[in-house]
Amino acid sequence: MHVTYYLEVLSSWCTWVEPVWAELKQRYAGRATFEWRIALMSPASFPRSRAQCDWFYRRSGGTVMHSPFMLHSGWLEPEREGRYEAPNLVAEAARDFGFEGDEIRLALARAALREGRKIGDLATAVSVAVEAGGRRLRAKALRAAATSKTVRDRVDASTQAFLSHQINQRPAFVLTDAIGDKAVFSGLVRLEPLAATIDAMLADTAAYAAHAVHHGKPPAA
Repeated sequence: MHVTYYLEVLSSWCTWVEPVWAELKQRYAGRATFEWRIALMSPASFPRSRAQCDWFYRRSGGTVMHSPFMLHSGWLEPEREGRYEAPNLVAEAARDFGFEGDEIRLALARAALREGRKIGDLATAVSVAVEAGGRRLRAKALRAAATSKTVRDRVDASTQAFLSHQINQRPAFVLTDAIGDKAVFSGLVRLEPLAATIDAMLADTAAYAAHAVHHGKPPAA
């Protein structure tokens, strides 16, 4: 089966769900495939001030997640009016240099949400990515890729794919299996419902496979 994780680099809820994502990949290694895809937030969805942003962080990190640390709102630049595509484009562009995993986007998220770095600025986002990527990433090449039409089209396409599920909360997870079943979770950050659903879908897929071994294909109409 396949698990697709839709995210926005600057989403606090995506930051909170990262341990769950890591656990799922470890628990179901060899039984499921995993990929992340960018789902850009609209400008109107971003906080308008650091005070507002901190209020959201106290709610998500403190009240809901009981986190021992508070996220850093220093990345927020009200003058951008919610335009923060840069870190997402950089994370997507890093795929072109062999970074299909989580390391670059996690470095970007940490730089913003834990350290307060202003990664809405393309140069800053590229710098953070290059720091995380080491010798495999070069700033000039990464910046060129991040500002290319090819990468922007990929990000727009994955965002539209996210919206096609008629959901609007990130993180989102789309689970599909070999027998055509699909489960969609939007906004949940707990392991239990995701793991239970994956277990159920794997069990159903295995049952179909066992039936096919014993009984073959269905009779012709």
